[in-house]
Amino acid sequence: MSETNRLLEANASYAERFDKGDLPTPPAKQVTIVTCMDARLETGRMLGLEEGDAHIIRNAGGIVTDDVLRSLVISQYLLGTREVVVIHHTRCGMLGFSDADLSDRIVEETGQRLPFALGAFENLEISLHESLERIRSSPFVPHRDSVRGFIFDVDNGRLRELT
Repeated sequence: MSETNRLLEANASYAERFDKGDLPTPPAKQVTIVTCMDARLETGRMLGLEEGDAHIIRNAGGIVTDDVLRSLVISQYLLGTREVVVIHHTRCGMLGFSDADLSDRIVEETGQRLPFALGAFENLEISLHESLERIRSSPFVPHRDSVRGFIFDVDNGRLRELT
């Protein structure tokens, strides 16, 4: 059986006891979390969140891209969020490779250049700082007074705030 079929079986079981269909669209805690897609980060459990509490935006590295800003604009203008938490993490897969090397490899295999940056970085703190600055300096994100950044340690489960 494929992993997708196992996921569908798990969903059928979940749907049988699902009782959250009446949750409102705006997140109850008025917060948006931007974090990495890494499978070791279980954002809800890490932060004590339940369904309906927060918007979670995930991508490779948890970096603030144009698409993350797009989602933040929608989250704040249309769905009432007022705080932003950005979480990077130790031992991230975005550390230790270069955009140029991977892009060249992809060109060799496909004959085409990527139309976007991959966003690899060498330093977690610098990358996190850049992501925070991107939000704080965006004229399109109306609520920038509570934008905070953290590094999650995948070895001990703790968050450390970047100050």
